[in-house]
Amino acid sequence: QVRLEESGGGVVQPGASLRLSCAASGRTFSDYTLAWFRQAPGKEREFVAAIRRSGGNTGTHYSDSVKGRFTISRDNAKNSVYVQMTSLKPEDTAVYSCALANSRLILSRVWYSENYDYWGQGTQVTVSS
Repeated sequence: QVRLEESGGGVVQPGASLRLSCAASGRTFSDYTLAWFRQAPGKEREFVAAIRRSGGNTGTHYSDSVKGRFTISRDNAKNSVYVQMTSLKPEDTAVYSCALANSRLILSRVWYSENYDYWGQGTQVTVSS
């Protein structure tokens, strides 16, 4: 069984930066897709960023709303995935969850939460002045 645990959320002012972490435990996979999704109150869950790995190849993908401001990365030694968030805006306020698919998803499936096998509980990010 795989367990994902997020940390790093908090309350910040607009323009600030924050780094979220997701620690994975349990089984490990040589091919995988790790992603961050977010859900704001009253809104549907939204794709944020993903990292796909297969063999020696790794690729990253971002939603248009965070491209250029967020950076997803992976530390294999720590079995963790991160998202560095900069230039935060009030509209970034949401519960952020990490998700794992135990395969390298084809690109057209990366954006959709139903294609992921494991989820963390989420961490709240609030951007407010």
